[in-house]
This record gives sequence, C-alpha cells and structure tokens, in this order.
Amino acid sequence: MTLHPAPVDTGIVFDRIDLTLEDTRIPARFDHVGETMLGTVVANQAGASVSTVEHLMAALAGLGIDNMLVEIDGPELPVMDGSSSDFVTLLEAAGVRSQGRTRKYIKILSPILFEDGDKSGELRPGHGFSAEFEIEFANAAIGRQRYEFDLAPGAFKEELADARTFGFLKDLDQLLALGLGRGASVENTIVIEDEAVINEDGLRYSDEFVRHKVLDAIGDLYLAGAPILGHFVGVKSGHGVNNALLRALFSQPEKWTYVEDAAQAPEFLPLTAEEARQAALG
Repeated sequence: MTLHPAPVDTGIVFDRIDLTLEDTRIPARFDHVGETMLGTVVANQAGASVSTVEHLMAALAGLGIDNMLVEIDGPELPVMDGSSSDFVTLLEAAGVRSQGRTRKYIKILSPILFEDGDKSGELRPGHGFSAEFEIEFANAAIGRQRYEFDLAPGAFKEELADARTFGFLKDLDQLLALGLGRGASVENTIVIEDEAVINEDGLRYSDEFVRHKVLDAIGDLYLAGAPILGHFVGVKSGHGVNNALLRALFSQPEKWTYVEDAAQAPEFLPLTAEEARQAALG
C-alpha cells in the first residue's frame, strides 16, 4: 500500500493497481460500500474492491486529511496491529499540508436515526464532531462499556488510535469456513477465550473494546465524503448500521447542509467555559 498526496477535491480514492479492469479506482464513499461483515468493503461497478478500510479512514478523519490516493496491490488494506496507530504514525511522519482551500463540512440540522433491533446509530446537531457509544456483551471480559469522544486536535491519536479490533476464539472456525479471519491472531486482534483476554500483553485501555467501536464509527462515517459537524450516538452499532445511517442521512436532504470552513463559523466552534456556564444559566 502506498499513500499519495492528491489535488484539492479528489477526496479519498483507492486504486487496485494489481488489477487489469477497465476501472480500478474506488471512491471512499458510503454509496460504494458493499459488504459490512467484520469490516467495511468499498467497490466500483467494474468489480474492483478493497476491504477493511475503516481503520485508515478513521486515521484520515482524525488527522483532518481530505485528499489522498491510496494505491494497493491486493483486496484488503494492511491490518497492521488491528488499530489505527501505525497509520497515524506514517501520516504524521510524512506530514500534512494545507492546500489553500476552505474545507467543506456536512452540518447536521436535525436528528437522523437508524435502528436495527437493539442496535442503532444516530446523528444529532452539535458543535464540531463528537460521539458517544455504548456496547454490551454477555461475556464478562467486555460487559457493558460506554465512551464519549470529542474530535479536538490531537484527541484521536491520544484517545482512540491505539484501540484494537477484537474477536472471540470460539467464532474462528465459522469465520474460516466463510473465508474470513484468515490473518487474525493475537498480533492484530484482541482475542477472547471463554471470559478472558488471552493476549499476553493484555489490554491497552480498560475500555479498549468500546474505544475501538468509536474508532470504527469515525472511519465509517468519514465515508460521507466530508467531515460531519454533529454528534454521533451509537448503541451496539457496527459497520452495517453505520453505513445505513449515512444512507438515511443522504436520503433526507432537509436534515443537513453543506457549509465551508467551520473554523471561521462561530456557531460551530466549541463553547468556551464561560459560554457553557451562560448557556446553562439560560
């Protein structure tokens, strides 16, 4: 995989350089998402596809990168250690440059909700981008966890980038039968056997499971094609729900609008402590 700078208005684009199809480029957009089992897969009409894009997309969202060409010579992005940490390290080492144009944002005007049984994803109006997420597993190694996140400068790297994907050892045989999970190991996954984490080094955070779910959601939501100004609420949400939420968003144009350069729009800036106090006092 090679990450290339790209001109303004390119967006994030994947290119399967190992294929000889008529079109090997795939825009990183919600309407190009096909499969969402265990990861997010984007594809084009010519048949080119790339899977497990969410960890890189989360790193790009967290670092504020709008334009990039991702060349890859296989069907899946490198899993690295199962988090976004290595992607962040590589991107910071290369450096990020302003392209002299204002950013385009998607401002949420009123709530958009998608529900699938006890799973749900919702976008609400909010300052900047923030998220809250709740998971609950019967397994005692995870249990019920909740996490809140504000996408301030440096916050993604500090709070989420190191959080790894996770899975249950008992599910491995079924996944292998489906042709999935072939590269999974304790080197790139938090593995749970019975009700214990079997990775020798244990967890990086006590709530690493829910932090990774927030990371996934940020990556999936960046497939909107622009940063979102709003508050995401996820309850047991996964890749399928996240993508369905974006499809619900774009099917209701009255509930959102494009704005430019949020940094210059006072209504989008985080409240100062004094402003928050005044707001609380009414």
